[in-house]
Parts: sequence; C-alpha cells; structure tokens
Amino acid sequence: MFFTSSGPDGASPVLLLHGGGVAGWMWDSLRERLESNYTVLVPDLPGHGKSAAEPYVSHPHALSAITTLLTTAVPGRPVTVIGFSLGAQLAIQLASSRPDLVSQAIVVSAQAKAMSFASVTLAALGVSAPLARQRWFAKLQARELFIPPHLMEDYISTSSDISRTTLLAAVGANMRFELPAEWSKFHGRVLVMVGERERRLMRNSANIIHAALPSSVLSVVPGCGHGIPLQRPDWFDDRVIDWLDAI
Repeated sequence: MFFTSSGPDGASPVLLLHGGGVAGWMWDSLRERLESNYTVLVPDLPGHGKSAAEPYVSHPHALSAITTLLTTAVPGRPVTVIGFSLGAQLAIQLASSRPDLVSQAIVVSAQAKAMSFASVTLAALGVSAPLARQRWFAKLQARELFIPPHLMEDYISTSSDISRTTLLAAVGANMRFELPAEWSKFHGRVLVMVGERERRLMRNSANIIHAALPSSVLSVVPGCGHGIPLQRPDWFDDRVIDWLDAI
C-alpha cells in the first residue's frame, strides 16, 4: 500500500484515511498544516490512487495493510487517526480492534448502520461502473463530493483507475458496515463530525457512533453535505488543529 510520510522524525504521528473514490490527495491542505508539528502518514488505500493495482478486498484486508503500515513506520507510537467516510469506518475499526495503535480519533461522515437492499444497489452499480472512466461522469460525481477545481484532475485520474472489483468491494463494505461492539470500550479522545445537510442515514449514524461512546464529542457542521474536509477545508483544518492542541 502506497503512503507518504512527512513531518519531523519522532513527532506525534497522525494517520489520515481518505474516503472511497478519492485518494490521499484529498488531505493535502490538512497535511500541509500538520506536518510542521506532527509526523503525518497518508496512505492511498487499496484500489485507490497509487495503490490502484492492489484491489480493495474488504475492510479487514485494508485494516491489515494499515496495521502493517503503523507497526513499521511508527512502531510503538500510537497515532491520531482521522478518517473520512470509508476511511472513517476504517478509523473506527482500527480504534476498536487495535486500541494499542490509536491514541485518539476524528471520525468524519461515517455510515454506521447497514443499508437495506445493498445487493440491489450493488447490482446497479456494477452495470454503471464503466461510466466512472468517462470524464464527464467523473465531473458529475465530483460535485457530489465537493471536489474543488484545483483537485479536479486528481479526482478524474483516481476515478478512472478504480477497477470494478474495487468499486463493488469498497461500496459493498461501506454499505454493510455496522459499529463494532468494541467501539464502546475505546478510551481515547474522539471527535465525531457529520454535515448538517447529509442524508438522514449519515446523521443517524453519527448519533449512533456518539451514543455508543458517550465520552466522544459530536459536531454537526452547519451547511455541509457529505464532504466536509473538501467543502470547507480552511474551517475543517482549523477545527482539527484546535482539537489536537486542546490535549
């Protein structure tokens, strides 16, 4: 799994996990803000970006790659994990299954309730998968994720390289995800974020995540849809840094 590492050696590590259909480049502005004080790890998850040759298989498979990354790149140094959408689900799973590797977490727009009729949705997605390679279709999808103009070419490139296998596996895992029971036992600091204008399922999911871990902080971001880090990057970056500094 491809990843970049920046920032001072030995500094507190931060792991940034991107959403499905994008790649590590979605974190560029936050990475640039963090890397003066933190060791920042930014992987391209399997099947995405520079890891496109390795298909996305499942959340446990991706989690295994993430665990290997942490135990080799920052051994013995628990990370702050920040995840968006699919990456937020992985952040929850990592904190739940390997709390020894995670000191604290920011969970942004994570679906935490399995969707009904996932097989029907996936069948339709499989038929339309070739459209992702079309520039016009990628531009339409980019609007849904609030991809800014300066990242549009990165998105189009990433979208065109995602295989049908990866698309179905990643979306299927996302749709079927349910909150692990171990989440309620995580002892680190947690910030849960969701956009005010996201689908009801996403807003309900944020409430479920927060209710299972009452020590967490729930933040509903006014005016935002499913794409907070890209829709309001300056605000989001400031919020993350303020939260990190509040230890």
